Amino acid sequence: MMKKIPVLLLCLVLFTQANAQLSPFELSKDKNYSATHAEVIAYYQKLAKLYPQMRMIDYGMTDVGKPLTLVVLSKDKTFDPTLIKKQDKRVLLINNGIHPGEPEGIDASMMLTRDLLKGNKLPKDVVICIIAVYNIDGNMNRGHSRANQNGPDAYGFRGNYRNLDLNRDFIKADSRNALAFTQILNTWQPEVLLDNHVSDGADYQYVMTLIETQKDKQNPLLADYTARVMTADLYNGMKKSGYEMIPYGAGESGLPDNGIVSFMETPRFSTGFAAQHNMISYMTETHMLKPFDKRLYATYNFMEQLIAICQRDAKTIGELRKKVDAQVSKQKSFDLAWSLDQSKIDTITFKGYQAAYKPSEVSGLPRLYYDRNKPYTKAIKFFNTYKATATVDKPVAYVIPQAWGKVIDLFKLNKVAMKQLAHDTTLSLQMYYIADYKTGARPYEGHYIHTGVKLTPVDSKIKFYAGDYVVYVNQPINRYIVETLEPQGVDSFFAWNFFDSVLGQKEYFSDYVFEDVAAALLKADPELRKKLDEEKAKDPKMATSAAAQLNFVYRNSPYFEKTYLRYPVGRLLTDTKLDLK
Repeated sequence: MMKKIPVLLLCLVLFTQANAQLSPFELSKDKNYSATHAEVIAYYQKLAKLYPQMRMIDYGMTDVGKPLTLVVLSKDKTFDPTLIKKQDKRVLLINNGIHPGEPEGIDASMMLTRDLLKGNKLPKDVVICIIAVYNIDGNMNRGHSRANQNGPDAYGFRGNYRNLDLNRDFIKADSRNALAFTQILNTWQPEVLLDNHVSDGADYQYVMTLIETQKDKQNPLLADYTARVMTADLYNGMKKSGYEMIPYGAGESGLPDNGIVSFMETPRFSTGFAAQHNMISYMTETHMLKPFDKRLYATYNFMEQLIAICQRDAKTIGELRKKVDAQVSKQKSFDLAWSLDQSKIDTITFKGYQAAYKPSEVSGLPRLYYDRNKPYTKAIKFFNTYKATATVDKPVAYVIPQAWGKVIDLFKLNKVAMKQLAHDTTLSLQMYYIADYKTGARPYEGHYIHTGVKLTPVDSKIKFYAGDYVVYVNQPINRYIVETLEPQGVDSFFAWNFFDSVLGQKEYFSDYVFEDVAAALLKADPELRKKLDEEKAKDPKMATSAAAQLNFVYRNSPYFEKTYLRYPVGRLLTDTKLDLK
């Protein structure tokens, strides 16, 4: 016969169990607390012991020496990514804490995970993957670094342990965090990515703003679906929930009255990186001046809405992904850079606060402020059209010398199919010479980015070596391949300095020695003499400079190095039979 548990003891046990499932945010008195990394992991570990539909999987290692933890929620307890794809289920990946000073995604995901498990509300056709804290490094560096933000009491720092902004690191992958993220992305192959953030900019009435993959950069099939269905339903659903949204960007380029410019998220950003992988992607941006609890609940509600739509449209999203993968595999032309088309203007209804100026208590000069006692609703301009500024036709294949190890490693991590030359081979292909480029005067995220790249394509015969890589451009990952390997791409590997060693000349000449050699060259080659005379006629400075004339002869001589300014990745334009392994 079982002993009866005293009522008070039973109540205490039940209260303790219920309390154990409350997040640190919920346990805080003023609802202005965001969990530390240690608290986040401990909380998920407790949930994992209670619910077999949840699993925690560690990936790689971050720069601070801790693994990146992925929380996976699967209704039927299937946690094998390959099997999940065979079961024709969708995968939604949610990223939190890339900027740890913007932490509501971290805390909202903890609560949402518990509620989905506890209420048996997990979707049957969608597996939810949650990166608990992406920038663990920054999360551990807690303080008050965001002077413009209203709470929480303490939060992490934007930069990671290497002081990198991880939301500028997806293409270049300087951090170990980015390498771990890329492993997660390519292992689970999500159809939809969400990255949770907090905004800057003007003051207005909305708690939540939204960035979506820019429609003119997104694959047309996905752009059509998101515009007509997913994004539209997210806006409608959030409005019904009490957290009406507006596109991100109000006040980023002056007062909101001047209009909102849609954000162009190039591949350095998470959403731009996801677009290269044929994924639908969103970035929430809650408003920095709204109380932390409201920002958190708005993020919670957005994730609820997104999960519901992914479940409802699971079949459609899956079919779209297959079509897009097939389309991109056969796509011939690729856009590489974009600029805003200011001739095309939409209008949207905007709920703001009147902007005005008053004397600054610091400087005594006029300062901007927003008067919350004077709310307004009016139509404003919305600039949401971009045009391509650089486009390229893909080659049959790229040939990458094995010497460029980081490129090869990143291609492998991103599941790019590659073959290797079985033996030394001389190939007839197109090589680029860097004709011109501009470089920033100051570093950006540890790099001096190249822009305004101009190229001279030259049909060449180049010797490659056994083990060099051949990448055929007939894959679903084509966008990533082309946008990283074409130097004029806004976030190409060349732009991020992966190939800077080709920009330096390695051999030179001594004037007094080369004088005799140059004279002999000119005597033996009348055509070279003619070219020199023509250049002197065009350029008066050269006509009076012995050094310039000598340098011209050197550059047009057999002695001048052919690799100077030659981009090392070859473009194979014809389907040549190669001996590959």
